[in-house]
Amino acid sequence: MLTDLKVKVGPQFYRYHVGAIDFVPELLQEFSAKHVLIVHGQISFEKAKPFLSFLEHSAYSFDFLQYTGECSYYGADRIAEVVKEKKIDFIIGVGGGKLTDLVGYASHTLNVNFGVIPTLASNCAPWTPLSVMYKESGESEGKSEHFLRQASFFITDPKLVIDAPVNYFVAGLADTIAKWYESDAILQQEHLKNEPFLQLAGYTSTLCKDAILKDSVKAIKDMEAGEVTEEFIHLSEIVFAVAGLVGGLGDKYARNAIAHAMHDGMSKYIPESHDFLHGEKVAYGIFYQLAVEKKWDQIEALLPFYQELCLPMSLKQMKITPDETAIDQIVNFVDSKEKVHLLPIPITVKLLKESIFELEDYINNR
Repeated sequence: MLTDLKVKVGPQFYRYHVGAIDFVPELLQEFSAKHVLIVHGQISFEKAKPFLSFLEHSAYSFDFLQYTGECSYYGADRIAEVVKEKKIDFIIGVGGGKLTDLVGYASHTLNVNFGVIPTLASNCAPWTPLSVMYKESGESEGKSEHFLRQASFFITDPKLVIDAPVNYFVAGLADTIAKWYESDAILQQEHLKNEPFLQLAGYTSTLCKDAILKDSVKAIKDMEAGEVTEEFIHLSEIVFAVAGLVGGLGDKYARNAIAHAMHDGMSKYIPESHDFLHGEKVAYGIFYQLAVEKKWDQIEALLPFYQELCLPMSLKQMKITPDETAIDQIVNFVDSKEKVHLLPIPITVKLLKESIFELEDYINNR
């Protein structure tokens, strides 16, 4: 029996369908909210406004704060200033992954309840009680803040989500399929196979992978056409909600491994990687992890999916040329991550470095 497993399932209340956002006043009443701070982006908030009829509700007062675009400690301090000055008792984040991460972290530090209204499906940030931290420059801090406070609610509308940029959804699909590739080898180890919550995490990651491989092309075409279809609703829900259950149920054994560590390392040590979305860097990270594991057959199996979704498979394809110093910094960073060493192979800095070049040769010489 594991004694270090921390199960944090997700928001206290979840709803995703046309008209769902109209139920926000009921939830504000449930949490005795009176003075609400809306933290938002810019373009996404303009698109969201027609869905936010609760802002006209006379039972609540609303203040507004536009975030800087990063989930940073500076951003959390800005929220804290408004919360204290305006005597805010509830925070709602309206926006994408970095914004919901920021609101979750700030609410944790302030001991204030919060809810999220995602405007796009690009990752599971709205679901998970952790925040990936960045500097205001866009450089990764190289760490995540984990906390116990769950969102009071996660509510959004597919008619709002479908109006987001398609490349964010594609990146979200890549970020989500990583859940299986990062966790499966860990969860299949004999000493973990009979743990009930880890079994649930494994089933959930398989559900995510199978649905994405089956329906992604259709869901992307539907999004491009602005059609709210069953496939789009199903996969967007998997990206920003169901995927969060994998790490929520499996904790460190199913949260992330080399693919996400590579993302963080690139974000920290390669400035030009900031031009790529989180899920795009994770997509490259999946191939990199498979190269470390020498699972070339799985890379072959994924190639048609990557090619159809135009996902990055190599540094050369991304037009990123890190020097030797940056490569050494990245592999040492990846090696420093505990979850990387949960994989059932001996991970060394030498293996991690060699695998970068092996993957480049494999992809670029096809």
